[in-house]
Amino acid sequence: MKIACLTFNPIQENTYILWDDTQQCVVVDAGNSSPREDAALDNFIADHGLHPVLAVNTHGHFDHTLGVEHLRRRYDIPFALSFKDRFLLEGASASGSIFGVEVGTLPAPDLDLDATPEIRFGNTVLQVIPTPGHTPGHVALYEPLSKSLFTGDTLFRESIGRTDLPGGDYSWIMRSILDRIVPLGDEVKVYPGHGPETTVGHETVYNPFIVEVINEEVNYKG
Repeated sequence: MKIACLTFNPIQENTYILWDDTQQCVVVDAGNSSPREDAALDNFIADHGLHPVLAVNTHGHFDHTLGVEHLRRRYDIPFALSFKDRFLLEGASASGSIFGVEVGTLPAPDLDLDATPEIRFGNTVLQVIPTPGHTPGHVALYEPLSKSLFTGDTLFRESIGRTDLPGGDYSWIMRSILDRIVPLGDEVKVYPGHGPETTVGHETVYNPFIVEVINEEVNYKG
């Protein structure tokens, strides 16, 4: 599987294009928010001869969904999101205004990731891993052959996603990280929704949120 990252919108959100040798591709967390950013995404797709088949989102926050309507109109593809996060789409305009971002029409999801254990395109399979905490319906997407994990806003390089927004929960996000991400293995490459990529192994050593909880659990058991 091949991976490209384009960073879009005033929130500096990472949009990922994933494809394989069949040239089918999916777009993860389409954050393109202007005609110029739409063109950048379209040009990348055209220059690489790709055929989009799905817009899929790790969660429903506005900065990750701004470009979904463009993708649906341009390529006539479905939109996949946990239905638990539909309320975030409905409140996106108000949320965007807080950050000074104008939010246009956001489509309703066509495919519920709560009922979708995996996503297939070309010869590639992405495992859908529920990781609630940043939002109730947050998921991570994992490609086991390349050991690539798309964590959205659950896990960043040496940080974690906010839990003070509507639907957030700190205990949930930490359990998602410790129970569902860390066990995937140190060598897993992490592609987050903001900032640079990292690895699970790096985060278990240098992420202060993870280290604190691990130490607390070790002390408790000891």
